[in-house]
Amino acid sequence: MNSMTGYGAARYSGDGIDLTVEIKTVNNRVLDLNVKAPRAFAALEDKIRKVVSENVKRGRADLFVTFSDKRETAAGVTVDIEKALKYYAAGKELAEKLGVENDVTPAFLLRLPDVTESAATTDVSDIENAVTDTVRKACENLNAMRKAEGAKLVADMLSRMDDISEVREKISLRAPKVAAEYKEKLKSRIEEALKDVKYDEARLLNEVAFYTDKVNIDEELTRLGSHITQFRAIINTENAGKKLDFLMQEFNREANTICSKSNDVEVTRLALSLKNEIEKVREQVQNLE
Repeated sequence: MNSMTGYGAARYSGDGIDLTVEIKTVNNRVLDLNVKAPRAFAALEDKIRKVVSENVKRGRADLFVTFSDKRETAAGVTVDIEKALKYYAAGKELAEKLGVENDVTPAFLLRLPDVTESAATTDVSDIENAVTDTVRKACENLNAMRKAEGAKLVADMLSRMDDISEVREKISLRAPKVAAEYKEKLKSRIEEALKDVKYDEARLLNEVAFYTDKVNIDEELTRLGSHITQFRAIINTENAGKKLDFLMQEFNREANTICSKSNDVEVTRLALSLKNEIEKVREQVQNLE
């Protein structure tokens, strides 16, 4: 199980080529890949994306490519004639108004960055394999870090799942006593109020039965136990972050129902503790791929 947060880098150097690929990831519901590379790599972007998607399933990923090509390549220079003429005309007009010699020369105009543009013919098609291999290596380094982080998250969540299981057990032991205590309290109040007057025992039992049904949380506790078992099984599978995220919603549903049905201080206290532990696990699940 991998964390969605990590960083990886890889470098290729040889035959006049110096290539560095860096990739960093953070949490996201789906894979959102942003590639930042020199324009010469536009033709290779689809292949880069394919390699990343094979290694990263979820998360916001930013991939950076730094490239230096020291190979001998043909290069050309283009001149923006219209812009050069405008510069020359402006220089001539200024010289006439100031009464000085116009010293705007072609050599001066060629030094202006927006007049000339170097058209180096950078071709990266012949290093496609080097690029994809470097991207793959960067992803492997990324996943090594994410796996180590994921192992820590899994250990923490399993520990908290043990705590959730323990609280659930305490609630299951306390819940049956609630109805019995209610019966005794109700009976005591009736006897205190009526003194020696005989009351209908059947009506008392009906009231207790109604109350017992109203606060019964056996189904919720059973489902909660099932969720705990599922969580422990799913967390040992790869790329199960979405499944666990959905499962934690079910955990919350059961905990909320227990709280709403509870009419006992101790059960309410335990249910709130349960919700607190569930929320901690849910936050950790958000970091899993």
